Amino acid sequence: MIRLFHVPLSPFCRKVRLCLAEKRLEVELVEERYWERDPDFMRRNPAGKVPVLRIDDMHLAESTPICEYLEERYPTPLLMPKDIEGRYEVRRLVAWFDDKFHREVTANLLYERVNRKLMKGGYPVSANVKAGAKAVKYHLDYMAWLLERRRWLAGDAMTLADFAAAAHLSSLDYISDVDWNRHEVVKDWYAKIKSRPAFRSLLADQVSGFPPPSHYADLDF
Repeated sequence: MIRLFHVPLSPFCRKVRLCLAEKRLEVELVEERYWERDPDFMRRNPAGKVPVLRIDDMHLAESTPICEYLEERYPTPLLMPKDIEGRYEVRRLVAWFDDKFHREVTANLLYERVNRKLMKGGYPVSANVKAGAKAVKYHLDYMAWLLERRRWLAGDAMTLADFAAAAHLSSLDYISDVDWNRHEVVKDWYAKIKSRPAFRSLLADQVSGFPPPSHYADLDF
């Protein structure tokens, strides 16, 4: 049995969950309060971060290497293009969302509004929330620019880049921090990826103290 130590709204964990589900791999989800630095968890990943994937008595850390490991071990369906230029573009966009988007948007919105409360870290810093609300518009504009030229973010086929983006945006959507009416092409892309069977377990997530908005699990939003 594959086991994933995760946090429900972590976009990095969600990216791995989407990859596992798309490849139809059965997984046991174990919610991990990583900020409590449990000794057993620290032995699994001394970095003290989620996700951690346990497979064949190995503990794998860091979301992108985990996803690429799964891609190489379970290549069907493909989530990385076969051509070298295509793989580069996927990796570039995964890095964009997991670095730039995460730093400018996710950390300023999701972490301020949700993680601070869960970790008993005080009240959200309003300046950070304002910065995140401004930055997300720029990122949605960039996504629209890409999607006006491609069927999916990295090209003509759905890839890990789409899962990376959807992981971050679905976490923000849980707290209603995405203006889906800003770009119809982005809204259509999200509706398309949200309707995939791989997305079902994410839409069932519940975080104590933070009920999802009424539209969250609605496929026709």
